[in-house]
Amino acid sequence: MKATIYDVAKEAGVSIATVSLVINGKGKISEERREEIRQIMLRMGYKPSMIASALTGKKTYALGLLVPDISNPFFAEIARAVEDEGQRHGYSVFICSTDNKDEKVEHYAALLQQKNVDGVIISTGLKELSVLNPLLQGGVPVALLAREFPTVEVPTVVVDDYEGGAAAAGHLISLGHTRLAVLAEQGSISSSRERVRGFRQTAEAAGLMLDPLFVVSCGHKDGKDRAWELLQMKDRPTAIFCCNDLLAIGALRAAKELGLRIPQDCSIIGFDDTVLASVTDPPLTTVAQPIEQMGQRAVQLLVRQISQPGEESERIVLSPSLTIRQSAAMPDNNSVYNHLREKNSG
Repeated sequence: MKATIYDVAKEAGVSIATVSLVINGKGKISEERREEIRQIMLRMGYKPSMIASALTGKKTYALGLLVPDISNPFFAEIARAVEDEGQRHGYSVFICSTDNKDEKVEHYAALLQQKNVDGVIISTGLKELSVLNPLLQGGVPVALLAREFPTVEVPTVVVDDYEGGAAAAGHLISLGHTRLAVLAEQGSISSSRERVRGFRQTAEAAGLMLDPLFVVSCGHKDGKDRAWELLQMKDRPTAIFCCNDLLAIGALRAAKELGLRIPQDCSIIGFDDTVLASVTDPPLTTVAQPIEQMGQRAVQLLVRQISQPGEESERIVLSPSLTIRQSAAMPDNNSVYNHLREKNSG
């Protein structure tokens, strides 16, 4: 039998009115007491009726999360962090995969509005910001996570992507690499643009100009093919910076299929530090994002926006860190592969 508001009130030793105030984020109740009642609600499996709440104009205690692809480990980990933090605040989370397509964003935005969600976290790329207008103009609180649109003034949580790209370039340069390549996501994704910018400017500051042919835009599903093309070039790069771990894994596969040794013949660096990075062969050197913290802070900002409409939007920038494993090392100038390539080209 499902728990009711009466059961929660009895278990918490408070009135039904107090539980209702906690559900609706009202009343002069200490945060400690609110959290205690929320935990009782979770333990007993009590959930306020979304339909009834929507009909009366009350909170539905539901959030939407738009991500490009839930099968991408980074966004799977983001979704888990958002879900866990949302649940801690008494919210359920609807997760929608958009494939970075505006028409899908528009569809899900309309659907979430129909569901009367209390707020939406946007963690997907957009070509046209106008697709967010129905949410923004409809008064639905919105927060951005791992994406940034400077003209949209809403709470935002990002990692310093420029700093991450710069760290990757600095590490490869310190190892002695001079022929650097980049596998980047599409240009409409702000995080990818900043990672490439940080990488490029750090390389240029060290006197290294990136060959335009060595900066390749691709989706995570064709990273392997684009890396294959790079590694087939006569003067191939000795190191590849990939703007996410999935692209890096594709590059690892391409290198292995070409008979290259990683990292002796080619160093590879990823970005994200998802669970996959530590189980690749060899384990992946990558720029780590504080994924759990990102999800938590985005939910906290959104919940504050929901409970305090008109609150000034806050922008939180978290720092990445370089996780050094075995996929990047000094270039092997005596590589057997290089020798064979030079012999064949001669």
